[in-house]
Amino acid sequence: MLLVGHDFLVAAAILGGGKKIWMIAVLTIGSAVSVILLLASTMYCVARKKDTGNGKKKLNKIGDPENTDMQNQYFEGLDELRAHDFYFDLATINSATDNFSDSKLLGQGGFGPVYKGVLPDGKEVAVKRLSSFSEQGTLEFTNEVLLILKLQHKNLVGLLGFCVDQQEKLLVYELMPNSSLDVVLFDSKKRAQLNWSRRLNIINGIARGILYLHEDSRLRIIHRDIKASNVLLDCDMNPKISDFGMARIFAGADSEANTARIVGTYGYMAPEYAMAGLYSIKSDVFSFGVLLLEIITGRRNAGFHQSKRVSSLVAYAWHLWNEGNALELMDPLLTDGCPDEFLRLIHIGLLCVEEDAFNRPTMSSVVVMLKGEAVTLCQPQQPAFSVGRFADHHQTLPQSCSVNGLTISNIAPR
Repeated sequence: MLLVGHDFLVAAAILGGGKKIWMIAVLTIGSAVSVILLLASTMYCVARKKDTGNGKKKLNKIGDPENTDMQNQYFEGLDELRAHDFYFDLATINSATDNFSDSKLLGQGGFGPVYKGVLPDGKEVAVKRLSSFSEQGTLEFTNEVLLILKLQHKNLVGLLGFCVDQQEKLLVYELMPNSSLDVVLFDSKKRAQLNWSRRLNIINGIARGILYLHEDSRLRIIHRDIKASNVLLDCDMNPKISDFGMARIFAGADSEANTARIVGTYGYMAPEYAMAGLYSIKSDVFSFGVLLLEIITGRRNAGFHQSKRVSSLVAYAWHLWNEGNALELMDPLLTDGCPDEFLRLIHIGLLCVEEDAFNRPTMSSVVVMLKGEAVTLCQPQQPAFSVGRFADHHQTLPQSCSVNGLTISNIAPR
């Protein structure tokens, strides 16, 4: 281009036009500079666009649920959630819990500690603080927030608000003064508070809460972690189901799904979930059956030591039922219990823990069974994991298939 400009200068000089020579020179050089600037600008825009595209890819990767780095996770929908009235700032929660003082500690959950707090208006709350070492990531946390806010039932714990501030992820619940069911049920002194009528009320309340999740809420929800420690008791010992970090939302008529990550709490997991990753509403029914047996006997299913011949309360209940000695399971603290009612509840519990999920009742059927004696109960079949040394053959209990405590799978609506 510059060479062309030089040729023009020479030609102009030959022709002898002095002013014309300078005019042609200015126009030629100006055109050359413009072309160079245009090329440089085009190259810069192309490079800029490429870098921006790479930046978007990096952002998406940070938000990937499979990324377990808590410091790099992107909280999906955070700005939208913060705009709601139920968002608490960290300073308010720090003040309410005395900066998470040990004196305010209520207990240790699967995802982290729970503290008692007092809000500026005097309202007492429970603050669930997600541990930095917890496997519950931002996706699970978001799921729990959005899920519980849509649920309204007297047997589900009420979520008052939440907070996300850098690495802090906090849930603020209504305070349950009588702690969780396991704290009362598995303590010989505290269990005396649970007479027969209170236990019946707790069983019925849990059943109605699960039924609401399965059929009566706007969503079809499988809790996936029904157990004694996830049932809280209010001042009147009414039960409220809590901890929805593992819950799964189903759309339309869907009622079951598979997962490649088998997680949960040993002793409450249905066999099809523990061994094949298949979960459905019948998985919650199985967990409820285990919990029912624990409530009326006052004994834990996992770590059962009543007999060397069996390894769980479910297996022992099945063994005694077949021998006609199920009344031996009655909690000796139940001085006001009716033997016939006790046997009926054992019967319902065994129906819920049958090995074949198809044979287990739905929660709507369970609620009807619990209402009275007018319903005829079919004979229960063999429960899962119930084969022990008293049987004709042996079966290895799949202890390695579950986790003692709580771990987390990816949670998202289907």
